[in-house]
Amino acid sequence: MRGGMGERTRPGEVNAHTHIYSGLAPLGMPAPPRVPSDFRDILGLVWWKLDRALDEASLRASARYYAAHALLHGTTTLVDHHESPQFIEGSLDVIADACQELGMRVALCYGVTERNGGADEARRGLAECERFSRSNKRPLVRALVGLHASFTVSDETVAEAGELCSRLGVPLHVHVAEDDCDVQDARERGYAGPMERLLELGALPPGSVLAHGVHQDPEQVRGAGRRGCWWVQNPRSNHANAVGYARSLDAAERVALGTDGFESDMQAELEALRMLAARGEPHLPDSGEPELTEAADLRLGRRLEAGRDLAAALFGPDFGAAPDQIEVEGLPDGGRRVLNVVVAGRTVVEDGRLVSGDLAGIEAQAREAAARLWQRMEAM
Repeated sequence: MRGGMGERTRPGEVNAHTHIYSGLAPLGMPAPPRVPSDFRDILGLVWWKLDRALDEASLRASARYYAAHALLHGTTTLVDHHESPQFIEGSLDVIADACQELGMRVALCYGVTERNGGADEARRGLAECERFSRSNKRPLVRALVGLHASFTVSDETVAEAGELCSRLGVPLHVHVAEDDCDVQDARERGYAGPMERLLELGALPPGSVLAHGVHQDPEQVRGAGRRGCWWVQNPRSNHANAVGYARSLDAAERVALGTDGFESDMQAELEALRMLAARGEPHLPDSGEPELTEAADLRLGRRLEAGRDLAAALFGPDFGAAPDQIEVEGLPDGGRRVLNVVVAGRTVVEDGRLVSGDLAGIEAQAREAAARLWQRMEAM
């Protein structure tokens, strides 16, 4: 990589929790038929309709579009949580092939749920996780076991997911306490909370990736850390869904940053995190523009470093053998432009252009697939 005035080479950035299947959402996704009243309503009216409408073609277009733009933002690793209830078998291969083709590292799972088809749907999701884990040989791709969230699965499915993690020797990737409804559901089932439910049912192996943690207290957060688990904070999504700010995650050491399906611009995510954290800092004056303390700013900035540590844990020695790097140029307005991106020794972005794929073609296919996807959603 070339260097110069205002340019800086740094490690590639990691999106530690996202949903590649939502990659077409910026291309005109229709508004819900009414204003959602709460988090469950948002899921039912928007995201669960989107995932049910996905087919192979729209998923492929979404994966290529999302991965291409992530690379242009300097993100070199995605930790993805996938769901497409009408296209389960083989879905992870579609995403894996798109990422491998473009030069994007990705850790994949199917988010097992019972919300559409009960126990049979859960069995199919677990089978997809197992099939993919055993068959995947792609150098840039790793496999995990996924659960959508505790409140959409039975105890039997949670336990089966834990057993599958043990058989495959891989961690779990799951939403935990994103909204209070997840906590209340676990309590109604007789558990202290969703994390405790996972633990008691043997589904919280070391290295597991726990997304959100908004409605956890500091001791619960530390407890998962003692188990060797990773928390992932998703500030833009949490703010958009009005579920709260995950302040208790400050009690954990291993907290990475994710976008939960938002575009994979990790600098934008970090700025949103800093802004939302500043609004709630207890020491701030009552008036004026909120600012973080230096210590708080450094703590939040380490979320990106933690993401790289998580990626190193998931990818093993291969991650450090040919380090992923990006070169960025500072702009007069304080922003930045990503100039070059190298993943596993391969240049995938050069002088700000995607060189591992035809961006114009990817975007054209995405627009065509999105139009058909929105038609299927509106027909539901």
